[in-house]
Amino acid sequence: MSHSVRKHLRVDIDAYDDQIRRFIPGYEAMLRAAALAVASVQPGLVLDLGAGTGGLSEVLLRQERVGHVELLDVDPEMLERARARLAAFGWRARFRERSFLDPLPSCDAVASSLSLHHVRAIEAKRELYGRVFDALWGGGIFVNADATMPTESKERDALYRHWVDHMVASGIEERDAWSHFEEWAEEDTYQPLDDEMAAMVDAGFAVECVWREGPMTVVVGRKG
Repeated sequence: MSHSVRKHLRVDIDAYDDQIRRFIPGYEAMLRAAALAVASVQPGLVLDLGAGTGGLSEVLLRQERVGHVELLDVDPEMLERARARLAAFGWRARFRERSFLDPLPSCDAVASSLSLHHVRAIEAKRELYGRVFDALWGGGIFVNADATMPTESKERDALYRHWVDHMVASGIEERDAWSHFEEWAEEDTYQPLDDEMAAMVDAGFAVECVWREGPMTVVVGRKG
């Protein structure tokens, strides 16, 4: 699996952390909700799948109940940015240039933010969630912060309207917002929330949605 954020979002890596807040409704609140869920199990080792510039990892590492965070990403530019961003955390942050589709090491927690929508088919996600479940030790947790979209057109239209309104309020022209969706659809697939949760249940997790703003959700799966 290969992926370049520079090409996909048409954003320079140095501008990514500012731009993602303009793109994503509730971005900072979403990361906080995800990090608090992860911290609830006091993990010694957390895997951050598709970690990018380390936005989620930074919020995780600021939690006193979190030990190490290992960032996995296939984009070397993003990981280099993450290394600089997380330098102050020293040995608690680890970096690995690899795909989250590769074998995963055993850990206490797995987290991801705005990354797993690159897995196009729900069947492939179900398989990934099964591998995440197997990688977790007993009592572990899986937290996925991402966009979800219903199949029913009226509700779907309302969520896209919410998303566009956020981008317009952040200074993005409305026509450009709709153009972004068309461009992102070349690589991104937003599954219905119910399908996401069902795929995690099929993998063995006890599942709940703990946060939501418009199309953005934080879904938590717990391994007994």
